[in-house]
Amino acid sequence: MIDMIPFSILDLAPITEGSTAADSFRNSLDLAQHGERWGYNRFWLAEHHGMPGIASAATAVLMSHVANGTSTIRIGAGGIMLPNHSPLVIAEQFGTLASLFPGRIDLGLGRAPGSDHTTARALRRNLASDADEFPQDVVELMDYFAGSSRRQVRAVPGAGLEVPVWILGSSLFGAQLAAALGLPYAFASHFAPQMMMQAIEIYRATFRPSAQLDKPYVMLGFNVFAADTDAEAHLRATSMQQAFVNLRTGNPTKLKPPVEGYLDLLGPAERGMLDSVLSCTAIGSPATVAHQLKAFIERTGADELMITSQIFDHKARLHSYEITADIHRGS
Repeated sequence: MIDMIPFSILDLAPITEGSTAADSFRNSLDLAQHGERWGYNRFWLAEHHGMPGIASAATAVLMSHVANGTSTIRIGAGGIMLPNHSPLVIAEQFGTLASLFPGRIDLGLGRAPGSDHTTARALRRNLASDADEFPQDVVELMDYFAGSSRRQVRAVPGAGLEVPVWILGSSLFGAQLAAALGLPYAFASHFAPQMMMQAIEIYRATFRPSAQLDKPYVMLGFNVFAADTDAEAHLRATSMQQAFVNLRTGNPTKLKPPVEGYLDLLGPAERGMLDSVLSCTAIGSPATVAHQLKAFIERTGADELMITSQIFDHKARLHSYEITADIHRGS
């Protein structure tokens, strides 16, 4: 039984081979509705641009679609890549969401562009506002949400709504910033686990309480590929494995169907890369996944897990999340 911490859903809004963004949006809403019934705490979507297999580029718009079709699960951005945007625009967007869906909206902020350099330039037109300004941009954005902002410009809607802000990261920088600002911290261990334990240690050791949060709160990304048997789960996981190899070799694609024996087709460099980036992953039957989840929680002391399951077949993806929810409830 793993009921000591909340489980949440990170949906990368996959566009599978042979499908469209419209199909992805229908599946995202369906997953959120099932996740709400199964007891998941949050449903987060992430900002990516120029990625053939990810449909959540207009993150706030898709969040509104999902929030409108659900009633209790928290809906969030995990995250908004703030260097791509004016802090005021994000305050207005999330002030709008928080006004439409009170008490249900989370705003996770990252400093990566969520795209390649050329796409980043197209998004921002000039690169003067870059990741080096991320801490100042976060503070500015939080000021817009404050009831008595120090800014001459007001976010309408936004001011006074105090939307919960999270810092996302995959390095020590985000851990230090989240601790300094007294914000909850979400680490991208589902694809960049190398600095996870060090980042958690720094965040907890240097955390300063704030009006939003009185003690450290760590949420960790974790891949789950659960199925009725270990063999089926390992087959389902090959879609995500293909996606990582294609991305890291400069050829991002739509999410591809599973391939029998895929790992045997790879060279040692590709196998090593997958072993590294997907080390925070559970693959297997319910019993296997339960053991791996328990071990990960005990090792990290996570306060919450953000589960992602990049599975090609939507029904199989739902089944993976249902198995994970059953494990969480101990049923």
